[in-house]
Amino acid sequence: MNNINKNLIKVARNILPADTIFKNAKIIDVITATIYEGDVAIYDGYIAGIGKYQNARNIVDLNGKYLAPAFINSHCHVESSMASPSSYCIEEIKWGVTTLITDPHEIANVAGIKGIEYMLDSVKNMPINYYVQVPSCVPATVFENSGSVLDVSAMEKLLKMNGVLGMGEMMNVPAVLNCNNEIISKMELFKGRPIDGHSPMLSGFDLQGYVAAGIKTDHEATTWLEAKEKLRAGMSILIREGSACKDLDAILKGILDEKIDVTNVAFCTDDKHLSDIRKEGTIRHCVVKAIKLGMNPIKAIQMATINAARIYGLDNLGSITVGKQADLVVIDDFNNVNIVDVYFKGNKFEEIILKEQKIENELKNSVKIKKVLRENLSVNKPESGIYKVIKMIPYKITTDCEQMTDNDIKNGIKKGDICKIAVVERHNKTGNVGTGFLKGYGLKNGAVATTVAHDSHNMIVVGTNDDDMLAAIDELERVNGGYTLVKDRKIVETLPLPIAGLMSNMKTDELIKMIDKITKKAYDMGISKNIDPFITLSFMALPVIPKIRITDIGLFDVENLNFIK
Repeated sequence: MNNINKNLIKVARNILPADTIFKNAKIIDVITATIYEGDVAIYDGYIAGIGKYQNARNIVDLNGKYLAPAFINSHCHVESSMASPSSYCIEEIKWGVTTLITDPHEIANVAGIKGIEYMLDSVKNMPINYYVQVPSCVPATVFENSGSVLDVSAMEKLLKMNGVLGMGEMMNVPAVLNCNNEIISKMELFKGRPIDGHSPMLSGFDLQGYVAAGIKTDHEATTWLEAKEKLRAGMSILIREGSACKDLDAILKGILDEKIDVTNVAFCTDDKHLSDIRKEGTIRHCVVKAIKLGMNPIKAIQMATINAARIYGLDNLGSITVGKQADLVVIDDFNNVNIVDVYFKGNKFEEIILKEQKIENELKNSVKIKKVLRENLSVNKPESGIYKVIKMIPYKITTDCEQMTDNDIKNGIKKGDICKIAVVERHNKTGNVGTGFLKGYGLKNGAVATTVAHDSHNMIVVGTNDDDMLAAIDELERVNGGYTLVKDRKIVETLPLPIAGLMSNMKTDELIKMIDKITKKAYDMGISKNIDPFITLSFMALPVIPKIRITDIGLFDVENLNFIK
């Protein structure tokens, strides 16, 4: 509320009738961490008061059910769901999330400002608080080629758009620590606003320097020791539980063991497939897992609501108190967080029938590659004769580096433990193809390809033979992006993602069926069950997460910031 609402005061004083009164509620009070019984009066989308209110146009008798603040997803990439923004929002709302803090750097890397405008336009009439953190690193580094560049002037324009909250995850840690003028200029634009971090494994003096730059949050902690050090440095920790990265158990067990205060801790998903959201939700899933680990349920709900609101300066959200926006969830089973109804600005969420949204041609025709030939997929033998191989780690997006000889590679390929991996530049027809070897993916025969490849979103293809890899590349060019599986030069399954090569315009139920179908077929081809066949693969091209990655320019050593020859 920008101005004081005089009628809200009168409703609060029981002089004017409320729009809605929730009667006989067990109110989950995240301010005092208690539960008490009462009636909640709503006026003009806001909470007017709590007490024995009687006069309202609409009475909702909860009959002793629990009433909680609606949940906040404190960091997510909507594009990673593969659904259009409006379809994604519906799934979030169903599970009690009415506030999203999004970082659209996936589509920004493909289509720049146009892509971000598309994301905001898609949701402007949705019953959700949709906030954007302006992407800070487009491209993420100079070690890859993206479809767009967001410089300081572009970010200044974005800062003025409705829905923009702060600055998205700052992945270029070396540039921050070395006081790179362009990066510092970007950060100065957002002084006084929330600035998200992205600093996996950062520690010691470098962590102190990173925080000194004004960076407020981190969602990359994968262990309690890392999370604790960052908390002590003054950062807020966003515990991530997505489709590929599952950090909740490790961090919360440490919090519970050491009885740590969680005021500066919230939940997020980062990247989560639509089919996983449909099955279990996002933040509600985090709350349930936390309770099962032994956390007090109210503390878990605090992390899903008021903590996130405070971290991001959302003073009108996060609690059932006077003057807050009436975003509420009704729960009939406290410990299992079974959500019965969701309210946004005091209005009950009802299923929405989405209208087809027009998609600009530059978003639909985003796969522009120079013809890839067999020789482009060859892996040059290092002068030392020792190959550095990307080793996947179960349930993580970090990698290890293994050193192997020709014989190791040949034996690994025969056993189905090693595949070839390539990244094909797909924005400007440069002809760039980076190649290397990947261990731990599990593919036994065939190829997998995707245009979802964080963060520049070039095309990743993994295979056991060049023929299938070439067929996979051709298929994704034909459908303008997506996922595909190939075996014996035949297409096993393809999921087209024509919106920037990242998202689908299918109806939600149809898309979920397709995601489940192609995922099952990927596992049938031997891909390890302890990784997500597509989301985990998509991170192999992100040269800001240790230890070793691959971009369209080549194999990259993240720790030493150089290409491996």
